[in-house]
Amino acid sequence: MSALDAVLAAGRAAALELQRETIRLYRPGEDGFDWESGTDTPDPGTALYDGRARVKPSAQSKGEEVNAGERNVTLREFTVSLPWSTPPTVVRPVPGDVIDVVASHDTRMVGLRLWVTGVQFSSTATAWRISAEDRS
Repeated sequence: MSALDAVLAAGRAAALELQRETIRLYRPGEDGFDWESGTDTPDPGTALYDGRARVKPSAQSKGEEVNAGERNVTLREFTVSLPWSTPPTVVRPVPGDVIDVVASHDTRMVGLRLWVTGVQFSSTATAWRISAEDRS
């Protein structure tokens, strides 16, 4: 093992210790309509990842107010870090995928819904980082 590999292994172990939230990452599906019952049939979407993560506001995120329909919405940027060891079989998230915080030591984060805006890749990273935004 090279010196760089040893440093990366230590960094990845440290990053894993900071991943204290449990998230569900999924791709939303198309809702349908049941003509016989007259009700909407929500599609739960396709699960991409369920497990540990670190969810933290981006340092430069100040919140940007925008109009969405007839409502003002504040966009706040977050970085979601998944374990480096996440299997490569996990489908890569794309903008529009959704991250729900299922559990956290900070109970105020539970129920937070984030929308994926980008994904970062690097062979020298300590975690797999996903850019997302809160649209509340």
